[in-house]
Amino acid sequence: MKAVVQRVKNASLSVDGKLISEIGVGLAVYFGVEVGDREESADYLAKKIYNLRIFEDENGKMNRSVKDVKGEILLISQFTLCADASGGNRPSFAQAEKPERANILYEYEAMSLKELGAVVKKGVFGADMQIDQHNDGPVTILLERK
Repeated sequence: MKAVVQRVKNASLSVDGKLISEIGVGLAVYFGVEVGDREESADYLAKKIYNLRIFEDENGKMNRSVKDVKGEILLISQFTLCADASGGNRPSFAQAEKPERANILYEYEAMSLKELGAVVKKGVFGADMQIDQHNDGPVTILLERK
């Protein structure tokens, strides 16, 4: 299971020109599920994402989490995080979980974040999504749990 976490000033997600979700200050989280991933990994990542101290405090140090700044999370399913491009120029997605199981774990991740207290907005699983985001920093963190 992989998550790319980006600190944003704001972000929005649209499908077919229709606005689906938008957040203000917070995190854009791109979430990929690999074959064999389990709920325990989703729980681990939810806690890590919610408590990740990547927002600046009054001294300019990255010392605050999304919960500390009362930020929001835009959770975006992205199977391409599971790509393997080591063998050539065309990535293999053999390690990406089947859509049915991946969607279950994506929804589980959203629920886990909400149970921790996060304000979570979502994308549309499997859709061709257009994401506009105003990165803050930029600050980008890659999280992974096998």
